[in-house]
Amino acid sequence: MTEDNSRIESIELLGGSVCLDFANTVGNHRSAEPSEYLASYADLVVWSRRVGILTNRAAQELQSQAARRPAEANAVLQRARTLREAIYRIFAAIATGASVKSADLTILNRSLADTLGNARLVPSKNGFAWSWVDENTRDRMLWVVARSAADLLTSGKLDRVRQCGDDVCGWLFLDTSKNHSRRWCNMNDCGNRAKARRHYRRIRGIE
Repeated sequence: MTEDNSRIESIELLGGSVCLDFANTVGNHRSAEPSEYLASYADLVVWSRRVGILTNRAAQELQSQAARRPAEANAVLQRARTLREAIYRIFAAIATGASVKSADLTILNRSLADTLGNARLVPSKNGFAWSWVDENTRDRMLWVVARSAADLLTSGKLDRVRQCGDDVCGWLFLDTSKNHSRRWCNMNDCGNRAKARRHYRRIRGIE
């Protein structure tokens, strides 16, 4: 996708799953110089609010906490990036038919251990639902991301995990098209760029 570190507020959510959208918080992931969208803890909070992990009120509280304890907030940011890259490598491997590395599963499992230790069941309109011990914990968004990754890995939908066909993009998504033939994260962006490249090669006689 377009490289612009300031776009976390409007970054497109095309993954079809929270964990894949989290993996996609890097622009041009397959390139030699990927762009970091999670440039600060504030970016992590903004993204979490956008995908529905945090309410506006919770986001404001976490931002206030981060301002008071910047070193702790930065530590959460670093853990978030580590978890993100492990999730990215896991699902990119699945999308391309490669083997998932045990080191990446170890990172995810460690995050899951923390997640499950903070999860609880609460009554809901339809019976029961998952909730969390403390809504204002600084790394609370990582619990949801890790849970999303675990749910997808055990969902039976792994055959629909795709990686964008663009040479440098690398974004991940769930292919929910009827014939399971989706190739691009966004046809209007990466898809059109690929079409333009093919057209250029044809008129230049390259192919």
